Amino acid sequence: MCFCYLLSLVTQTESACMQVTRLVKRGIGKTTLAVGDGANDVGMLQEADIGVGISGVEGMQAVMASDYSIGQFRFLERLLLVHGHWCFRRISMMICYFFYKNIAFGFTLFWFEAYASFSGQPAYNDWYMSFYNVFFTSLPVIALGVFDQDVSARLCLKYPMLYQEGVQNILFSWPRILGWMCNGVISSMIIFFFTSNSSIPQAFRKDGQPVDYQVLGATMYTSVVWTVNCQMALSINYFTWIQHLFIWGSIAFWYAFLVIYGSLNPTVSTTAYQVLVEACAPSPFYWLVTLLVVVSTLLPYFSYRAFQTRFRPMYHDIIQIRRLEGSETQISSELPARVEDKIFHLKERLSRREL
Repeated sequence: MCFCYLLSLVTQTESACMQVTRLVKRGIGKTTLAVGDGANDVGMLQEADIGVGISGVEGMQAVMASDYSIGQFRFLERLLLVHGHWCFRRISMMICYFFYKNIAFGFTLFWFEAYASFSGQPAYNDWYMSFYNVFFTSLPVIALGVFDQDVSARLCLKYPMLYQEGVQNILFSWPRILGWMCNGVISSMIIFFFTSNSSIPQAFRKDGQPVDYQVLGATMYTSVVWTVNCQMALSINYFTWIQHLFIWGSIAFWYAFLVIYGSLNPTVSTTAYQVLVEACAPSPFYWLVTLLVVVSTLLPYFSYRAFQTRFRPMYHDIIQIRRLEGSETQISSELPARVEDKIFHLKERLSRREL
């Protein structure tokens, strides 16, 4: 629930505005946002959790002391309902995805160590682990944090209740964070146990040689890179050529790195020496295992999102469905039960205050 306080002071000094803002901030214990356009609003803007300065005839002091700057007061609606919703969703998804991709990668190391009786033998080459968060999985997260949009700006303005997803902490709650962490653990289990149990007992190449330590590590790492990037593709709502370039380019760069790094002298490439060109790429079993592991790993999240969208949709899910069906104009009176209940309780509180 949001509260709005309009200050109209006879003697509007900087200290008075700051004291009123501090009183409201401590009194209700909520996040406060202050809007001002003059030098006497500087204290209020700095005292509030978020300060929005308006650049106008009263100078630039308020703008210089604020967190965000707008040209006119009417732009505040778009700043909150459009960019506020988009940014909160992007940041929430970025943090949850960081938990997911690092847990999915890190726990494959843990399962391998447990399988190897904690002998200290790493599952991957050292440079594999060093480049994981630098080249192979970083760019898709940047694309998510900059370009993703669950609904268009027009629909954000048309249905301001979308902003309640941030106010009610729906997108960044502990159940959501823990859900992504559990998804990472499940993904790591599927990647390791499917890869090891399907590869180790089999003849890997035409000459009958089985899978060795280097091939197992390369196969698992390939599955991790494919899984976390395809998971990003499932999570993104708004695709541009930049998202496609970053997601599929990260996967392609992994293969290019494996070819270039594997062609170096064995004293440099160590366990990665010719592992793709001579061992993995000629074997159809390597590509088949990668495909099956990636599909199996993405299936739990895909099933969960399908169930949630169909039976327990969030407000942006409803708008997306109606937009795809071409009937989003009919949604104005069809709010989720949770939102209707919230509105009902707000009306009750207002009626009690009036009495």
